[in-house]
Amino acid sequence: MSLTQYYATGRRKTSVARVFLRPGNGTITVNQRGFDVYFERESSKLVIRQPLDLTGTNGTFDIIVNVDGGGKAGQAGAIRLGISRALCDVNPGYRGVLKQNGLLTRDSRSVERKKYGQPGARKRFQFSKR
Repeated sequence: MSLTQYYATGRRKTSVARVFLRPGNGTITVNQRGFDVYFERESSKLVIRQPLDLTGTNGTFDIIVNVDGGGKAGQAGAIRLGISRALCDVNPGYRGVLKQNGLLTRDSRSVERKKYGQPGARKRFQFSKR
């Protein structure tokens, strides 16, 4: 018995998601926990389901995800990119729809580093003339 499986990696901010797509009934598992248990916010759930809704593959794949680093929002973005890339491996015809909606582009925005002599990346200490 051979297991058909599609693998892709997604990244966002400091989060890295390893996504495995297997033919099944639409179960999503994140870090050995249920999808609804791991992500409480509805917005994160919508972000993750977005590539499946666009391609019409919502109940056709079991998705197993190992995600690490960052916060929940960054992890959701990383999972979305991983699912989108894996769906392109499943059927290259999905690429046009996913690319048109910007789901195959890695969001390169990350936190700007703090500079010395300042309280943050851009904020300055209060100026005193006298």
